[in-house]
Amino acid sequence: MAVGDRVDQFRALARHAFADLFDQRKPFGRLALVQVLMLAGDTLVTFSLAKSLFFSISPHEAKNKVLLYLLLTLAPFAVVSPLLGPLIDRSKGARRATAVSAALGRAILCPFMAADVKSLLLFPEAFLVLVLSKLYLVTRGALVPEMMALTQVPEDHDGTGLAGPRLGGVPDATGGPPGSSPSTSTPGYAALNARLTLLGTLAGFVAAVPGVVILDLFQAPGLLVFDTFVFAAAAIAALRLPVSRARRPPATPSPSAEAPSARPVPLDPDLASLQPVAEPQVLLGLAANSTLRGIAGFFVFMLAFGLRRQNAGLFWYGFALGASGVGSLLGLLSVPRLRRRLNEQQILLGALWLVGILASVTALIGNLPAQGLLALSIGIAGSLGQPSFDALTQRHVPVDQQGRMFARFATRQQLVWVLAAIVPVIVSMPLVVGDVVIAATGAIGGLLYFTSRKTLHTRALPRQFRRDRPR
Repeated sequence: MAVGDRVDQFRALARHAFADLFDQRKPFGRLALVQVLMLAGDTLVTFSLAKSLFFSISPHEAKNKVLLYLLLTLAPFAVVSPLLGPLIDRSKGARRATAVSAALGRAILCPFMAADVKSLLLFPEAFLVLVLSKLYLVTRGALVPEMMALTQVPEDHDGTGLAGPRLGGVPDATGGPPGSSPSTSTPGYAALNARLTLLGTLAGFVAAVPGVVILDLFQAPGLLVFDTFVFAAAAIAALRLPVSRARRPPATPSPSAEAPSARPVPLDPDLASLQPVAEPQVLLGLAANSTLRGIAGFFVFMLAFGLRRQNAGLFWYGFALGASGVGSLLGLLSVPRLRRRLNEQQILLGALWLVGILASVTALIGNLPAQGLLALSIGIAGSLGQPSFDALTQRHVPVDQQGRMFARFATRQQLVWVLAAIVPVIVSMPLVVGDVVIAATGAIGGLLYFTSRKTLHTRALPRQFRRDRPR
């Protein structure tokens, strides 16, 4: 595809994303504003805690600090998934209250972190900030279908909530309201997730500019104090999220609007009882996207320690991170166009095989610039996979269970990321060997996902459903 076409795609995605952000009359626009402020605040917290990056210390100490960091990133999910996940689905206003609490809690903790930068108290405070950050990310996944459904109806006269979604107000697999054609202006869940992710990414880039300046002038305490105001603004924005006064409808798309390959398949009750979610497409999508997350975690630390062993310097690590960021933007702008031609499962499969193929090319080339190519492909694959899996969950999991399901799925994906990241920290391996591992993981993961989906339509179905299965 020509560069001009890519630029046009990016402009179109950015135009829609900013249209959402600046239209604060609509519920989804209000969620977009919350996303921007939350991700900007997270970026500033990361900057304030980044001064002990392991490039500035000995390799042995770096390994210990990285292992501690990996455990710290996983620990918040132990709280979010079993304890806080069910609270998100408890009542109609629980999701808004959770988003407000996630922002307000960090606004309160940031001044304490600023005062305790050189104290051991910084670690439990940073842990709580991570818990609240993960809590918002889980809540956001459940808020997308709710805010989109509420966007279909006018706001109440009192301005405190919405009258509730009209019947059929949830987008289906084609991208529009159930029963509509793909040409409708209402976007599908994958496109909505891509817009929010793009806004969050751009907010991180924008926040990085004042973050670097404040960090240089006032050090980490000054940046954390500034971040207090960012999270306070996010709490105010979250308070403006509407709450439906009607019971939330299940986010099940209209069968007539879906392609036969994307239609939910009935399961044998005995088989379904063994699954944490009755829809197996979601479970297979979780496995595929977790593989992509694991590849990303493995690559980050494989590259970091591999460059240290080669004395390659920080430039090459920054080059790879930059390539990954460019890849993320390319993947995000591709999601809406791909979604017009492919379903979410096909996008996930393509993302896995893309990583497998380009990792093989990188291993054959074997030099440092080639690692930028691999980073680019991993960035593209990750930004294709996550919105697609989120869309599968939002369409197939009942709305009143999405909070706990997103929490459970996020925990599993983060666990895979951490376990994969630990491997290159503990086991020293040349970059070429790591590239081969990534290539094999992507190729085998794609093959297993493909064959599992095929098997789903045959062996996993009772005999009467096999006869009716579309050819």
